[in-house]
Amino acid sequence: MKVTIVGAGNVGATCADVIAYRGIASEVVVLDIKDGFAEGKAMDISQCAANTGFNTKVSGITNDYSKTANSDVVVITSGIPRKPGMTREELIGINAGIVKSVVDNVLKHSPNTIVVVVSNPMDTMTYLALKATGLPKNRIIGMGGALDSSRFKYYLSKALDKPINDISAMVIGGHGDTTMIPLTRLAAYNGIPVSEFLSQEQLDKVAADTMVGGATLTGLLGTSAWYAPGASVAYLVDSILNDQKKMIACSVMLEGEYGQNDICIGVPCIIGKNGIEEIVSISLDDKEKAAFAKSADAVRSMNADLKSVLA
Repeated sequence: MKVTIVGAGNVGATCADVIAYRGIASEVVVLDIKDGFAEGKAMDISQCAANTGFNTKVSGITNDYSKTANSDVVVITSGIPRKPGMTREELIGINAGIVKSVVDNVLKHSPNTIVVVVSNPMDTMTYLALKATGLPKNRIIGMGGALDSSRFKYYLSKALDKPINDISAMVIGGHGDTTMIPLTRLAAYNGIPVSEFLSQEQLDKVAADTMVGGATLTGLLGTSAWYAPGASVAYLVDSILNDQKKMIACSVMLEGEYGQNDICIGVPCIIGKNGIEEIVSISLDDKEKAAFAKSADAVRSMNADLKSVLA
């Protein structure tokens, strides 16, 4: 099984490293426009094998898409990262052109691939990739909900002072500081609602911290985070390649689900060898429905800026 990662920056390289270390794919190709950059990252990762024991072949290439041929999954991380004070929305003008060029090039050599979009603003870039290619919606997946849900679990783990792997929680809605919806009502610790352990005030703080989780790290690091995003991509790719049928919050084209049409936004999905195999319908209360509709409106307003790119 072969995975191509377009963009050898921090997120792309971390994704390649996790996929290789965990043996998720037999081959990983990392591509970048900067001469020698992907080659160097791939070489560095490959030199870990002697001490960590993985057998995945990792190679790097500079802008030669022919070497990505017959990829089962293509991950798009390319684009400029978010800087302190910059919103994901402000990235749209620059990153839209990059993402469109990438999907056009990868599909020339891997026409049957499943595309995972990481570039920001992620929901809008997922929508762009789908509209620009005309692929069936199950083959274009936005990664954001997987990352947001991992951050939600982190903040719940801190508040509960319990192991993060004992916590079940999900974030739906847009992948943005004001558009994501941490579902505190449905979060559980070993099957028990977290509301049994945390006050409403504590839950509200967890939700608020989750929503600015990316911005918090950007402020601390001076650029976008990469360890958790890279691991979240690898987690999603693992479910695809190994047909694990995991339920993961992903950005997907909605066609009536959750009362929305013609928009890519985060909802729970079953992820397997065909990409998005099912959109899972969950019952939202009135407050959650209103928040989801508001989130969708915000994402849709960003999509309007794609008209010139898609023309």
